[in-house]
Amino acid sequence: MSTQPTLAVVEATRVRSHDPAYHDYVQLLVGNVIAEAESHGWTVTRLAADRGTDALLAGAEPADAVVIVGGEDIHPGFYGAETGYANESRHLPVADAAQIALVHAAIERRIPLLGICRGLQIVNVALGGTLVQDLGDECGHVNRGVPIPQVLTTHAVHVEPETRVAELLGAPPVEVRSAHHQAVDALGDGLVVSARSHDGHVEAIEHREAPLFAVQWHPEDVAAPEGQLTALLGGLRTARDAHAFAVA
Repeated sequence: MSTQPTLAVVEATRVRSHDPAYHDYVQLLVGNVIAEAESHGWTVTRLAADRGTDALLAGAEPADAVVIVGGEDIHPGFYGAETGYANESRHLPVADAAQIALVHAAIERRIPLLGICRGLQIVNVALGGTLVQDLGDECGHVNRGVPIPQVLTTHAVHVEPETRVAELLGAPPVEVRSAHHQAVDALGDGLVVSARSHDGHVEAIEHREAPLFAVQWHPEDVAAPEGQLTALLGGLRTARDAHAFAVA
């Protein structure tokens, strides 16, 4: 392992010519992750999963840790469901397959991984879980009918004690910024729930054994509570350092 840790920040795609407003906002959020990581000593590599599985695994292979960020809905074929649901986004099955493969590779190699929003759903689906395809227009997890920069909403999540997320963010209710219309349904193999929203939906998960955890919300949003993204990235750093010590 290098003295200065390397972080792979993985997005679904770098091209959304059909929806430039959405793309610009996604790029803002990704940029916030990169800036925060670099400010805390990470060397960041930015990767697009729609280049395919081989390219993504090769690009991420040197990294000491991985962040899978938000983006489009996962194609429902990956979790045994059908298209045609409410508020369905476009799908990027090549990116889905690549990110699912990356989750498996990270677990196998014990590489710390943080999933954000879509990243949480990728983790769950990669491990055999399923998704609630649409939470409804009045779910309180996303604002509808507003400009893209206003789609995120603030709500509380209840963190489960004695979980990795509780260690990083604290156990009392945590304020978060969300913009998701899907959620975990059946939980994937080896995962535990580490936070839920007011309505009972899963808001954070983590692996029982591997250094992998994920949040359904956006700690990288400009209006997110100060220090939240820093704490989660710090969890990756701690896991990376522990792994480096174990193999030294």
